[in-house]
Amino acid sequence: MTKKKILIINGHPDNESFNFALSEAYRKGAKKSGAEIKEINIRELDFNPNLQFGYRKRMELEPDLLEAQEKLKWADHIVWIYPVWWGSVPAIMKGFLDRVLIPGFAFKKREGSIWWDKYFTGKTSRLICTMDQPTWYYKLINKSPSHNAMKKLTMNFIGVKSVKITSIGPLRLSKEEWRKKWLKKVERLGEQNK
Repeated sequence: MTKKKILIINGHPDNESFNFALSEAYRKGAKKSGAEIKEINIRELDFNPNLQFGYRKRMELEPDLLEAQEKLKWADHIVWIYPVWWGSVPAIMKGFLDRVLIPGFAFKKREGSIWWDKYFTGKTSRLICTMDQPTWYYKLINKSPSHNAMKKLTMNFIGVKSVKITSIGPLRLSKEEWRKKWLKKVERLGEQNK
């Protein structure tokens, strides 16, 4: 049986955040399962997060983004770990998405058509998101905007059909015991390669 190839992408700009503890927990579990693991900590990459010309004019990709693309191509399972800020992802992560998942790499628009070809078919994904509001409130009242954007308008758009979501909140005012339980749950997800 071939080992699952897992890419863990952390979108939090602060390496002392709980998101980095969650990344470590997932990695620890995935390692126990024997999976091959690669990581991207977006905060450590050297790149311009501004898609300066939209798709009108091509920007040269920095070496760190070229390497990130290679890791994305390599992976069977892509795990995104990030906080929900203002109903969205952190600015640095949005810039990463804008610059890396470009036409010709993640998808290709068809000539004279509204449809496109998806280049990430056959891959799976897990979103692990922290938030300061109760997860039920984010879903029922706010309608999960970042979940929809990442799952439907990003991952599904490029061909990743199976996208599971783990919402963790409210993080603000949470106790250490509660956080430890979440670290164990995320480690189990890693061990199950989910």
